[in-house]
Amino acid sequence: MELTNWTEFTAPILLSLKVSVVASVFVLLLGGGAAWVMARRSFPGKTWVETAILLPLVLPPTVVGFLLLMLLGKKSWIGQLSEFLFHRSIIFTWSAAVIASIVVAFPLVYQAMKPGFSAVNRDLEDAARSTGASEWQVLRHITLPLAWRSVVSAYILGFARGLGEFGATLMIAGNIPGQTQTLPTAIYIAVEAGSHTLAWYWAACIIAISFVMLLLANRRSTEK
Repeated sequence: MELTNWTEFTAPILLSLKVSVVASVFVLLLGGGAAWVMARRSFPGKTWVETAILLPLVLPPTVVGFLLLMLLGKKSWIGQLSEFLFHRSIIFTWSAAVIASIVVAFPLVYQAMKPGFSAVNRDLEDAARSTGASEWQVLRHITLPLAWRSVVSAYILGFARGLGEFGATLMIAGNIPGQTQTLPTAIYIAVEAGSHTLAWYWAACIIAISFVMLLLANRRSTEK
């Protein structure tokens, strides 16, 4: 496997960053919302719901990819709705890579944020409500500031998991150079083609990006 120009080398890097940034924002909101509900509410079947939330954590990525393929494919109602509204399929697009990253990162983000929300003193939240604060104001001015370490950790985990996602992404987004080829799939193809030097370069990029993200998280966590 040989690259003819710099653009071909940077394309998987830029696409992976794009997918990870978008996916990490969505998964932070979705995982944070689920963590807040599960930390604050009691309801019948809560254990079953939490088990379902954590299921992608233990399922093989290929199984997750297969389920997403069945859910989003052209024969599914979601796929047909996408064709009707946007005249395009979700499968084999960079959006599919974002969805795969969200699904596999969701349990990690949820697990990281739930302890943070559970540790927030409810008396402080109730005191704010008693003064007329809305739920959004309580969340913004009390809950999130007190749980910010968990929020930062969750975002880092979500970003890193999205950056390294391979199995599910390959199944529903494919490996189209310049369109859906992320760093993990590019590395896989390079190794299959015997281009180990190129694979090392791309692997070094993932390692460097992940190291910087973790370094920033550690510095932030040690601030007083």
